[in-house]
Amino acid sequence: MKLQSDRSALPFFRRSLIGAAVVVLCAGPAFAVAPFVVKDIRVEGIQRTEAGTVFSYLPVRVGETFNDDKSIAAIKALYATGFFKDVRLEEENGVLVVLVEERPAIANVDFTGAKEFEKDILIKALKEIGVGDAKIFDKASVDRAEQELKRQYLSHGLYGVKITTTVTPIERNRVTVMFNIDEGDVARIRQINIVGNKTFSDKELRQLLQLDTSGWFTWYSKADQYSKTKLTGDIEAIKSFYLNRGYLEANVESTQVSITPDKKDIYLTINITEGEKYTVSDVKVEGEMFGREEEIKSLVLLKPGKPYSGELLTLSNKLIADRMGTFGYAFANVNANPELNREKREVAFTFFVDPGKRAYVRHMNIAGNTVTRDEVIRREFRQFEGSWYDANKIKMSRDRVDRLGYFKDVTIDTPEAQGTSDQVDVNLTVVEKPTGNFMIGGAFSQAEKFTFTASIQQANFAGSGNTVGLELNTSRYLRTIAFSHTNPYFTDDGVSRSFELYLRTMRPPALNIGSYTVKQTGGRLSFGVPFSEYDTVYFGAGLERTQIETDVTSPTRFKEYVAQFGNSRDGIGTATTNALPLTAAWGRDSRDSAITPTYGRYQRANLEVDLVGDAKYYRAVYEQQWYKPLTNKITLALKGEFDYGHGLRGNKYPVFKNFYGGGIGSVRGYVSSSLGIVDPNTNDALGGAVRVIGNAELQMPFPGGGPDRSLRWFGFLDAGQVYQEGQTIRANELRFSTGLGISWISPVGPLKLSYAKPLNAKPGDRLERFQFQMGTGF
Repeated sequence: MKLQSDRSALPFFRRSLIGAAVVVLCAGPAFAVAPFVVKDIRVEGIQRTEAGTVFSYLPVRVGETFNDDKSIAAIKALYATGFFKDVRLEEENGVLVVLVEERPAIANVDFTGAKEFEKDILIKALKEIGVGDAKIFDKASVDRAEQELKRQYLSHGLYGVKITTTVTPIERNRVTVMFNIDEGDVARIRQINIVGNKTFSDKELRQLLQLDTSGWFTWYSKADQYSKTKLTGDIEAIKSFYLNRGYLEANVESTQVSITPDKKDIYLTINITEGEKYTVSDVKVEGEMFGREEEIKSLVLLKPGKPYSGELLTLSNKLIADRMGTFGYAFANVNANPELNREKREVAFTFFVDPGKRAYVRHMNIAGNTVTRDEVIRREFRQFEGSWYDANKIKMSRDRVDRLGYFKDVTIDTPEAQGTSDQVDVNLTVVEKPTGNFMIGGAFSQAEKFTFTASIQQANFAGSGNTVGLELNTSRYLRTIAFSHTNPYFTDDGVSRSFELYLRTMRPPALNIGSYTVKQTGGRLSFGVPFSEYDTVYFGAGLERTQIETDVTSPTRFKEYVAQFGNSRDGIGTATTNALPLTAAWGRDSRDSAITPTYGRYQRANLEVDLVGDAKYYRAVYEQQWYKPLTNKITLALKGEFDYGHGLRGNKYPVFKNFYGGGIGSVRGYVSSSLGIVDPNTNDALGGAVRVIGNAELQMPFPGGGPDRSLRWFGFLDAGQVYQEGQTIRANELRFSTGLGISWISPVGPLKLSYAKPLNAKPGDRLERFQFQMGTGF
C-alpha cells in the first residue's frame, strides 16, 4: 500500500503501517491510505480474546475495499471495547493484519488488614465498579475502587485509614490486585456543642441525637462514631422537636465537624435559631369534601389557642387523606397553608382538600412468600380487586396477614397503575420466618438449681396455613405427648376446626416433699366462628380420663380427692374419674402483629363446664392485652388475667384443674407454679381455684438496634396471686416483682429472658431471680 501526498509518493513497504497513516491523516488532509481489496484478515497478538470478537468490530469483510474511513472506524471501535491498550492495522499483499496488545485481566482481588468489613462484602462491592476476577484491568477503575474503599472507612469513623494498592503481573497477561489496608484507630466524637438554644437545655437536645460522645453502650451502638447520615437525622430530630413545641421558624442554621490532626477525635458544633413560639389562632378546612365538612374538620388535631405542633399538623394531613381514601380517593391531596402574625405570635391554618379522581384496585399482588401458599395470604385480604380503593380495608388486610404469625415483616404499598389515572395496584410483600417452633424454657434458683422444659410444634404446615403440633414436654415435673391439628379455614367462610389428642403426666417439682402423680388422657374438638373482622366465638367438646396416685407423703388435697373417688378411705391409692367438658369461648384480636405488637388489643374469654362427668365443675378464664405506642420507639404493654373455678352440685373444684402462678407469663421472680396456699403437712404449693395476674411492660428497641422490632429490651412490673376455692381475694396478699428483660425473635423462635427482684416476698416464698423461655410471646 502506498501513502500518497499531493506532490510525491512515499517509498513502498511490504507491510505498510496503516495505523500510522491514520495518525498522520488525523493531523491534516494531505495524506491518504490507498484503498485495496481485502483478500483475507488476520489477527495477531490476542491471548484471551476470541478472533471472532475482533472481526465483529471491523467495518470491513473479505472481498470489500478497505480505505482510510474504515481504518479510522476500525481503530476507534477496537479501542472502545476496552480490551486493548494498543491497536495497529497493517497490509501484507492484500491481507489486512490486525495487531493488538491486550490489556491485562484481573486474576484475583484480595485484601490485607481489613477488619471493619467482611472480605466477601468488599469483593462484591468492588466488582460492581469494574474491579474483580476476570475483569479487564484498568488503572482508573482501580483508583476509583481505592477511593470507594476510603469513603466506606470514613463513613465508619476510621479517618486514619491508609490504603496502598499493589498490582502484580502474572502469567498469561494477567494481574493480581492487592489492597493493603491500615485501618488505624476509630475516630470518636469527643465533644458535641449546641449553640443558639435558649429555651431548651443542651441536655434535653442531646437526648434527641443518635450521635453521642463515648459512653457505656457506645461500644455496641457506635453512636460515638461520626456519620453524615446520622447527623442529617439528628438535624431533623432537632427541627421536629422545636416544631412540635410551637417554634414554627426554628431551624438548624449550620453544623461544623472538625477532626484533630491525629484523626482520633471529632468535635461537632450545631448552630440553632429558635425563633418565637407560635399559638394556633384559627383552623379552616376548604375544598371538595362531599358534604362531610364537619367530619373532616374534626380530624384536624391542631386546635385554636393551643401551641403549634408540626407533628399534629402532619398527622392531621394524614388523617384527612386516609379518610378520603376510605371513600376510594387514593390520590387525595391535603395541603395546610399557614398565615403568620408575627406581632401576636399567632398562626392560622387553612387545610385545602383536593380528593382527585376516585380510584379502584386493579391487582392485589403478593411477593416474598416462598413457602406459604398465595391462597393462605389472599384469604386474609379485605380489599378486593376491581372494587373501590379503601384505605381502611388495605390496612386491615396487612394487619390480618401480620397476625398470622408466619412472617417477620409485612409491608404494603399502593403505586399508581401504569398507563391509568384512576387505578392502583396493591403490593403486599412478606418476609417469611421459620414456623416450626421448638420451645424450651428454664430457670435457675438456689433451691432447684437449673430446671428445663421442651416441646415442638409446626405452624403453617407445608405452607397450608394449618397448624400441626406434636408436643413433647420433658420437664422434670410435667411430661406431655400431644398431637393437635388446626385448620383456620375449615370452611370458605373462615370457620376453623381444631382437635387434640393428649397424654399428660404431672409430678410435683423436685423441691416438693409430697409425692403424687396425675395422669390425664383425652381429646377435644372445637370450632371457631368469626362474626366480625376481629371477633371469633368458639364451641367445643372433649373427653378426658384422669387418674391420680397418692402415697403417705401426698398433699392433703390429693388424698381427699382419692378418698372421694377411689376405693381408699385414707386417701392413699388410686382414683380414676371421667369428664365430658363442654367449652365456649370468645376472642377478639385487633393487634397490628401477633409477634411484635405495638398497638391494639387482644381479649380472650373461655368457659369450660362438666355437668355429666364424675367431677362436676366449671372453669372460667378471662385475659386482656393492651398495647399503646408512647413514642415511635417505646410501647406500653399491659396484660391482665382473671381465672375462676368452682365445683358444682356439692362437689369440690377438682385439684387437677387448679390454676398456678409464678414464673414467666405470670409473676417473674418467683419459682414457676409456686404461688398460693401450700399444703400444711408438706409445705408444697397446691395451686388454687382462683388466679389474678397483672403485668406491665415498657418495651424499647435494643440500643443500636435501629428500627428492628425483633430485638427489644423491657422493664416490667408484675403482680399476682393464687387463691383457694372459697377464699377471699385480698389485695394485700398479692405478690409483686420488678426487673429488666430482653425479648428476641430468634431464628428458632421467640426468646425472652428476665431478671426480677421480688418486692414483697414473704417467708416461705420460693424465689428465682433469673428466668428464660423460648417459644412464647407476651
